[in-house]
Amino acid sequence: MIDYTLLFAVVAGIALLLFLILYFKLQAFLSLLIASIAVGLLAGMPAMDIILNIQKGMGSTLGFIAVVVGLGAMFGAILESSGGVQSLAAHILHKTGEKRASWALAATGFLVSIPVFFDVAFVILVPVVYALQKKTGRSLLFYGIPLLTGLAVTHAFIPPTPGPVAVADILGADLGLVIAAGMLAGIPATIVAGPLFASFISRRIHVETPAAFIEAEATPQKLPSPAMILGLLGLPLVLILMSTYLDSPLGAAIPFSETAKSWIKMLGHPFVALILANLLAWYLLGVKRGFSRQELLSITSSSLGPAGLIILITGAGGVFKQILTETGAGKMLAEVMTSYGLSAFLFAFLTAAAIRIMQGSSTVAMITAAGMAAAFLEGTAFSDMHRALMVIAIASGASILSHVNDSGFWLVSKYFGLTERQTLRSWTVMTTLIALTGFLMVLLLSVVL
Repeated sequence: MIDYTLLFAVVAGIALLLFLILYFKLQAFLSLLIASIAVGLLAGMPAMDIILNIQKGMGSTLGFIAVVVGLGAMFGAILESSGGVQSLAAHILHKTGEKRASWALAATGFLVSIPVFFDVAFVILVPVVYALQKKTGRSLLFYGIPLLTGLAVTHAFIPPTPGPVAVADILGADLGLVIAAGMLAGIPATIVAGPLFASFISRRIHVETPAAFIEAEATPQKLPSPAMILGLLGLPLVLILMSTYLDSPLGAAIPFSETAKSWIKMLGHPFVALILANLLAWYLLGVKRGFSRQELLSITSSSLGPAGLIILITGAGGVFKQILTETGAGKMLAEVMTSYGLSAFLFAFLTAAAIRIMQGSSTVAMITAAGMAAAFLEGTAFSDMHRALMVIAIASGASILSHVNDSGFWLVSKYFGLTERQTLRSWTVMTTLIALTGFLMVLLLSVVL
């Protein structure tokens, strides 16, 4: 039975959240807190209970997120400053050759965006796209779209990037399974929206390297070994996946002692895996290559600025989820959606997509949708794998239809010298293909797995 008072509280809270972000341009962190209080009051929750649940929701969320996002940001900053990103890109392009450069750039973007924020990785790698365009004379989009796709897919789908880590924590999903699900859904999305779409759109929109960017930025004279970079990137992922495997039915059959399994699980916890990756990067890419300890401190400290904003927004998303859960709104929403035959995956995808289209930020869309989906899942018998797929459904929805209210739209327009119409026909369509392909893979995997 529908509780219309509770339904009104939820709808009014979401409407207030979007109004504050879109009209008043209020920071998403503050907007989420205000919307959470509004939902609690309209639902009849005692005032002090609302305050206690704000504290509970923030604390339970940030206990995990703050550590992972902070460690991931520092790791990415060291890879970026040492030239490791450029080294990996040059190696992949050398191995694949010019003819398969669009596929190589998609793979490069896919790997690089694991530790490095999307916009930072794009600015670092765009000179490679410029160089290829000037050499071959093909449209800049033939090389640029695959790179952008690889960066965007990993940034949204695969931990330890902040978005999927935050959503996984809010939904209670296993991080190793989220990595596996993100790979399974992300690779087809990268292929469809990257090299395949680039081949199509580059024949219809021909753009050359903008004159303002003819001079590529200088890179370190001696780049680190690409094998070392791949090893550093792979280390935390492999350790996390090992821990997940041990917790699976297959892992239970491995003849390890409980002590050995306990140590492996500790090493595979995201905290320890990322600490080890940071220490190795600090030494191999920093100290060993001549960086002073003060320089390394400055690099890692500056990386924590952007991470802090993501951490606070994620914490506020945890508060929103807590209020929805405590008021019973999540359970009521689940009953309403079930009565109309709407699956949890479709609910998560459409919620994230609607918020993304209206306010632009994929991070805000993911975290807000995660709070609603977590309340939706409260008390249901979703398997660990299906919770991981729910993360990817939300990530897919939050990737859709990037347009003029998204900073990424203008970043691409500026660096590729595109008009607004050309950016809509290329970048916006690309993000929509990522979203739809990713969601179709979620539906397929939910049946197969």
